[in-house]
Amino acid sequence: MKTESIFRKVAVAEGISYILLIFIAMPLKYWAGLPLAVKYTGWAHGVLFMLYIVFFIMSWMESRWKLQRAAMYLVACLLPFAPFWVDKQLAKDN
Repeated sequence: MKTESIFRKVAVAEGISYILLIFIAMPLKYWAGLPLAVKYTGWAHGVLFMLYIVFFIMSWMESRWKLQRAAMYLVACLLPFAPFWVDKQLAKDN
Protein backbone atom coordinates (compact mmCIF):
# COMPACT_ATOMS: atom_id res chain seq x y z
CA MET A 1 0.00 0.00 0.00
CA LYS A 2 1.33 3.40 -0.95
CA THR A 3 2.30 5.68 1.95
CA GLU A 4 0.07 8.46 0.66
CA SER A 5 -2.96 6.16 0.87
CA ILE A 6 -2.21 5.42 4.52
CA PHE A 7 -1.64 9.14 5.14
CA ARG A 8 -5.09 9.90 3.75
CA LYS A 9 -6.71 7.40 6.12
CA VAL A 10 -4.76 8.72 9.10
CA ALA A 11 -5.68 12.31 8.16
CA VAL A 12 -9.39 11.48 8.19
CA ALA A 13 -9.11 9.59 11.48
CA GLU A 14 -7.12 12.45 13.03
CA GLY A 15 -9.71 14.96 11.82
CA ILE A 16 -12.55 12.93 13.32
CA SER A 17 -10.72 12.54 16.63
CA TYR A 18 -10.03 16.29 16.76
CA ILE A 19 -13.70 17.12 16.16
CA LEU A 20 -14.78 14.60 18.79
CA LEU A 21 -12.31 16.06 21.26
CA ILE A 22 -13.33 19.67 20.73
CA PHE A 23 -17.08 19.37 20.19
CA ILE A 24 -18.01 16.35 22.33
CA ALA A 25 -15.34 15.49 24.89
CA MET A 26 -14.53 19.04 26.00
CA PRO A 27 -18.19 19.99 26.59
CA LEU A 28 -18.67 16.71 28.47
CA LYS A 29 -15.71 17.57 30.67
CA TYR A 30 -16.71 21.14 31.47
CA TRP A 31 -20.51 21.03 31.32
CA ALA A 32 -21.25 17.49 32.47
CA GLY A 33 -18.29 16.96 34.79
CA LEU A 34 -16.93 13.95 32.88
CA PRO A 35 -13.15 14.45 32.68
CA LEU A 36 -12.58 10.91 31.41
CA ALA A 37 -14.14 11.89 28.09
CA VAL A 38 -11.18 14.20 27.43
CA LYS A 39 -8.67 11.75 28.87
CA TYR A 40 -9.51 8.95 26.44
CA THR A 41 -10.46 11.05 23.43
CA GLY A 42 -7.38 13.20 23.95
CA TRP A 43 -5.16 10.14 24.18
CA ALA A 44 -6.56 8.73 20.94
CA HIS A 45 -6.22 12.10 19.23
CA GLY A 46 -2.61 12.39 20.41
CA VAL A 47 -1.70 9.01 18.93
CA LEU A 48 -3.43 9.88 15.65
CA PHE A 49 -1.72 13.28 15.60
CA MET A 50 1.69 11.62 15.91
CA LEU A 51 0.77 9.15 13.17
CA TYR A 52 -0.34 12.07 10.99
CA ILE A 53 3.10 13.67 11.39
CA VAL A 54 4.95 10.41 10.69
CA PHE A 55 2.93 9.59 7.56
CA PHE A 56 3.03 13.23 6.45
CA ILE A 57 6.84 13.12 6.44
CA MET A 58 6.92 9.73 4.73
CA SER A 59 4.42 10.86 2.07
CA TRP A 60 6.29 14.11 1.52
CA MET A 61 9.53 12.25 0.94
CA GLU A 62 7.88 9.65 -1.30
CA SER A 63 5.75 12.06 -3.35
CA ARG A 64 8.25 14.95 -3.39
CA TRP A 65 5.67 17.66 -2.72
CA LYS A 66 6.72 21.27 -3.10
CA LEU A 67 7.41 23.09 0.15
CA GLN A 68 4.25 25.22 -0.05
CA ARG A 69 2.03 22.17 -0.47
CA ALA A 70 3.78 20.30 2.34
CA ALA A 71 3.42 23.32 4.62
CA MET A 72 -0.34 23.47 3.94
CA TYR A 73 -0.71 19.77 4.77
CA LEU A 74 1.31 20.24 7.95
CA VAL A 75 -0.76 23.23 9.10
CA ALA A 76 -3.92 21.27 8.30
CA CYS A 77 -3.40 18.98 11.28
CA LEU A 78 -3.81 21.99 13.57
CA LEU A 79 -7.26 22.98 12.28
CA PRO A 80 -10.34 20.89 13.11
CA PHE A 81 -11.81 20.33 9.63
CA ALA A 82 -8.68 20.75 7.50
CA PRO A 83 -7.57 17.08 7.47
CA PHE A 84 -10.68 16.34 5.39
CA TRP A 85 -9.50 18.92 2.87
CA VAL A 86 -6.09 17.18 2.79
CA ASP A 87 -7.82 13.88 2.00
CA LYS A 88 -9.83 15.53 -0.77
CA GLN A 89 -6.73 17.15 -2.29
CA LEU A 90 -4.80 13.89 -2.26
CA ALA A 91 -7.74 11.98 -3.74
CA LYS A 92 -7.99 14.56 -6.53
CA ASP A 93 -4.30 14.10 -7.35
CA ASN A 94 -4.63 10.32 -7.71
